[in-house]
Amino acid sequence: MTTAYEVAVRAEAELGEGPTWDPASGRLIWIDILGSRIHTYDPVSGRRSVRTTPQHVGAVKPRAGGGLVLNLRDGVGLLDPDDTFRWLHHEPVAGRRANDAAVAPDGSLWAGTMRYDEAPGGGTLSRITGDGTVDVVLDDVAVSNGTGWSPDGSLMYYVDSPTRRVDVFDFTGDGAVNRRPLVEIEDGAGFPDGLTVDAEGCVWVALWEGASVRRYTPAGALDRVIPLPVPRVTACTFAGPDLTDLYITTARVGLTSPPALAGSLFVIPNAGKGLPQPPFKG
Repeated sequence: MTTAYEVAVRAEAELGEGPTWDPASGRLIWIDILGSRIHTYDPVSGRRSVRTTPQHVGAVKPRAGGGLVLNLRDGVGLLDPDDTFRWLHHEPVAGRRANDAAVAPDGSLWAGTMRYDEAPGGGTLSRITGDGTVDVVLDDVAVSNGTGWSPDGSLMYYVDSPTRRVDVFDFTGDGAVNRRPLVEIEDGAGFPDGLTVDAEGCVWVALWEGASVRRYTPAGALDRVIPLPVPRVTACTFAGPDLTDLYITTARVGLTSPPALAGSLFVIPNAGKGLPQPPFKG
């Protein structure tokens, strides 16, 4: 395991987020929420692509049959392999946008929302199945962020950033119960943002205004800290053919004098071992 960072893609994303490894294409997918852009990066060839979305985009994940599922400002949409777009769930709410999302072990999408003004109670976390069925799991959220599952699928981890906590639930397949804190981030260390879970069941958390990624054990003990040269660290995931490289997104939005690398995509080679992420079944 290493802690030395490299710059995978030098960029100026306003709000880089949502790194996701797509094993079918051998590419990392990541987004710029406020830039309404989907980025891809092939770590073998170095090839990159960028495409725009019609709305602010909170998350993008691969679909089981090809194409992408998009958590957009006004709902969840499907992009087919031929680039045809259609809404799976369309629910515009004034002043609200999509944020982070994750695919559960059963292939459902757990999609978060938040208000642009980050008002408490203005966001949600919902479970969305391939047929468009929506169940609101949490309806009193400020900034719905990182979501992930333990290796055996029995636990779900979740972040509502202003709480400064990573919470853990017992996961029932179609629901999450018995919410309790796993980790509380101390004052001055930033706010928890996106997260990923590794093969040992440890939780890696990106810290907004914390200039770092932290690894916590399943018992909630701080295990590692990876410092980065930018303050607004947003999300992380394991990627590459062996799922051993940790990719980290960052943001420059709101920074009066952003560091040169703010908004770039970073990588920690050989950081650990990640878990395969299921595609969306829809």
